Amino acid sequence: MPAQPRSEPPLPGPGPGTEAPDARLLTEAVTRLRRALRASIRTDYPWEKLPMAQVELLQVLGEHSPARISDLAARQRLAPSTVSGLIGQMITTGLVAREVDSADRRASVVTLTDAGRDQLAAWTTAHERRMDAALAALDDADRAAVAAALPALFQLAEKLGQLDDGGTAR
Repeated sequence: MPAQPRSEPPLPGPGPGTEAPDARLLTEAVTRLRRALRASIRTDYPWEKLPMAQVELLQVLGEHSPARISDLAARQRLAPSTVSGLIGQMITTGLVAREVDSADRRASVVTLTDAGRDQLAAWTTAHERRMDAALAALDDADRAAVAAALPALFQLAEKLGQLDDGGTAR
């Protein structure tokens, strides 16, 4: 029997038997936001076939370039061999370039190419356009709540980045 599409229940609200820990609700909300962004981006950017792992590497390189493969792997919490494979694919498509590290000529670094910067800018613009439309559809109170939560969400992301693989602060 074919799998039925999963319908997404609304986030539980306060009340008997519907309360959930903040961490679970936040995880669910972030998961839904990421899924909705990935799906909706195809509306504005239907020709884009770039895998999310490559988009995320472009984003990291947009902030920290040039970078060694090992640094990219650590930032993304991926195996260096995985990042190396992704970078190889991105070199083939012209999004990044590998160069000799000027600080250590035995090592190499990865940089964004002009095509990579253009791709990242187009991706970012399409996401911002979709998010602007969704935010505009919210009422004033919900828009204000989202805006007020942004500093705390950035802090939370920073704290998550400081946790080791066991979930303990480094």
